[in-house]
Amino acid sequence: MPISNSSFVSSEEYIRVNPRLTIETFREKCPVTAGEDVIKGLTQTPKTLPPKYFYDDQGSLLFEKICELPEYYLTRTETKILQDYASEIAHLTGPCEVVELGSGSSTKTRILLDAYQELGHPLHYLPIDISGGILEQSAYSLLEDYPTLHIHGIVSTYETALKHLNSSPLPSRMIGFIGSTLGNLKPEECHVFFAHVVEALQPGDYFLLGVDLHKSKSILEPAYDDSQGVTAAFNLNMLRHLNRLFEGNFKIEQFEHLAFYNDTKHQIEMHLKSLRSQIVELKTLNLTLEFAEGETIHTEISRKFQFEQIQEELQTLGLVSLKNWTDENQYLGLILYQLQ
Repeated sequence: MPISNSSFVSSEEYIRVNPRLTIETFREKCPVTAGEDVIKGLTQTPKTLPPKYFYDDQGSLLFEKICELPEYYLTRTETKILQDYASEIAHLTGPCEVVELGSGSSTKTRILLDAYQELGHPLHYLPIDISGGILEQSAYSLLEDYPTLHIHGIVSTYETALKHLNSSPLPSRMIGFIGSTLGNLKPEECHVFFAHVVEALQPGDYFLLGVDLHKSKSILEPAYDDSQGVTAAFNLNMLRHLNRLFEGNFKIEQFEHLAFYNDTKHQIEMHLKSLRSQIVELKTLNLTLEFAEGETIHTEISRKFQFEQIQEELQTLGLVSLKNWTDENQYLGLILYQLQ
């Protein structure tokens, strides 16, 4: 899920569910303003859409299913890395508030919470997700399993949430951005995102970053075009989301999922391909679109990285790499940074 467009206007809503759970929401006031990125993307050539529109509640549930697919190496590989090294991460940071960008079901976060709990550290968790439904559901589940855990959830985009973080209740804070989500950002967007992360940290705070490393196309492409069609459903659900948000009339059956690896840019690209010539309207945005047969909407990239590439960029922002970890196949990496 990418950072938000600067045109987003937000208002604050607070729900104090119980003494250990607070949910804070930043909602868009004006759907037309919020849709400016849709207008911009769909009126350019080639057409594009921001990946944040994947993540309504249905999209979040579909992504959780993707994470369980046999072709999707990312979740199980990163889970194994965390199982092997979470204790070391907890020792390096000491007591700290755990902030997670794109928390989803918080499954992998449990491994970190277990590590801090085993050391006797207080548990404070700040999940950030654009899907309020899945954030609230996972929060209730966590509270049942961790009797001393305090949760302050934020339903919002990354950029907005990072700007509204309160002071950490613990000696330090660790912002976690794990999984392969960094790869969804273009190089210039990465730089802006990292700058927002640094602004949300105090000297001595931590940033735990997950990166998907370079690997064979034969491994990458099936991970984004699985045999069960779950990734296809996830991609196509974006059109349903737009229909609901902006009174659209996308006919889902007239588009198909397309995913391939771009060798030159070292990135997976996902598209929605129009199966026929057609006209689509988004009434709320006063937008009428013409699609030629075979024309695509570029919905997502997933860039693949090298450790050195990321470390050099973050060092210029004052983030020093303390340690990095990878799996036996070197498919993924976790890097722990500290702000100097």
